[in-house]
Amino acid sequence: MKKITDIFEQKKFTLSFEFFPPKDKQKTEQLFETISSLKRYDPDFISVTYGAGGGTRGLTLDLCERIQRQFSIPAMAHLTCIGHTRQELKDIIGGIKDRNIRNILALRGDIPKEEKTGKDDLQGCYAYQLCKLIRGMHKDFFSIGVAGFPEGHVDAPDKETDSKYMKIKIDAGGEFVVTQLFFEPELYKEYIQRIRGLGVDVRIIPGILPLTDYKSLTRFCRLCGANIPPGVHNLFTSAESDEQEYKIKVGYTSNFCIEMLKMGAPGLHFYTLNRVEPTSDILNNIQKVQRIY
Repeated sequence: MKKITDIFEQKKFTLSFEFFPPKDKQKTEQLFETISSLKRYDPDFISVTYGAGGGTRGLTLDLCERIQRQFSIPAMAHLTCIGHTRQELKDIIGGIKDRNIRNILALRGDIPKEEKTGKDDLQGCYAYQLCKLIRGMHKDFFSIGVAGFPEGHVDAPDKETDSKYMKIKIDAGGEFVVTQLFFEPELYKEYIQRIRGLGVDVRIIPGILPLTDYKSLTRFCRLCGANIPPGVHNLFTSAESDEQEYKIKVGYTSNFCIEMLKMGAPGLHFYTLNRVEPTSDILNNIQKVQRIY
């Protein structure tokens, strides 16, 4: 199974999808029907999220393993260090290797509200430490991705400090960046300039959240600190029907992706929410303007 960095050597542009692990068998089978439908867009890799403190760890790895076996598409397992001891992480990383999952998105993870001081020897754990641990254990077996924050991480005092943290993660072993969701194209341009200004030259792939319902949107943005610009708020109030609202939202996200491509984005990473639509409709719209797959 290929590493994502090997794919980069062969392709200037990548398309990827992200899913979260369902917690029951029926929804898992529905998810694989979704992946089967989206496979026609020829994704280069698929990422699978990881619950806080490893809440869905087994499901994440099972899903990654099955995706690779059933669809022959490289999977990227999310891995967070918050809530784990160093030995636990070593065991988990070893288990990922044993499953021949060769791609990891190394994350700090959200600190559970009930945990104020961390756990054992991982108090104050950060993503760069996880990158160093993975690289130190298995050298070049894994391709390591890290998260980027065009608006700055919610815990960073400013964007410049956030950019410095990014360089630390890359120096520690990170090889590419997938960004958090954002809604204004200029944020991507500014982010690229900040990161490149520090000498970081890895691929920075914008993360795309297709607009669905307003409640989900505001919840996601509240959790990750992303800003919802007035223009996006207005999309949910200007339509006269559900059908018209859907077309407006798909059109907005399609145009957003096209702007990313005009800026030279080396890929698009879709947060699918385990749905075929609207990701499929967005990709169809993009394809009418610019061939990406």
